[in-house]
Amino acid sequence: MRGGRKGIEKGIGVIHRVGLCLRDMGSGTTQTPFHLPIPHIFCQTSPMKNLTATICLTIAVLLGSMTGCTSGGLRRDAAYHRGDYAIALREIEPLAKQGDARSQYNLGLMYRKGEGVLKDDKTAMKWYRLAAEQGNTNAQFNLGVMYDEGRGVLQDNVYAHMWWNIAASSGNKTASKNRDKVAKRMTPPRIEDAQKLARECVRKKYKGC
Repeated sequence: MRGGRKGIEKGIGVIHRVGLCLRDMGSGTTQTPFHLPIPHIFCQTSPMKNLTATICLTIAVLLGSMTGCTSGGLRRDAAYHRGDYAIALREIEPLAKQGDARSQYNLGLMYRKGEGVLKDDKTAMKWYRLAAEQGNTNAQFNLGVMYDEGRGVLQDNVYAHMWWNIAASSGNKTASKNRDKVAKRMTPPRIEDAQKLARECVRKKYKGC
């Protein structure tokens, strides 16, 4: 009985750590760590306890493999949040170069803020764009910000509207509000252009937008 309970608690603990690992670094629209709805219910029979423990651990392993949330990922996030950007950069940069969207987004944040690297808005745009092309909503949101403020790119209300519209379609409420704000500075034909670009971008799966 005691072994089964420890197994379940271990599985839930791993799942919790995987959820925390999903939290994005920095400001802006930060993804919230998720918690799976697995209650602390311990079945009365030993086979059921073992089954529950196995399910918990299996889910944790699968989530870890899908998100890249390893002990290195946890170490990376901890390093960033305590301001140890050199360690965070060493963990993030190789993954970003290998095509990991979350790492590309985080690397964009570091260049945008000048954390562990020289502040460089153009390089931040590069990494945001690569992450956005893979469907990273936070990167899509931040591209809207960069176009709206003219950081690393010429200021362009149409593209700010386009990227915020795309991010809003994924449920980002702040993106929806920003899109509506920038629309007030635009003429109806320009809004139509932005909407058309957004539809085309989604159709192309965010590539070359």
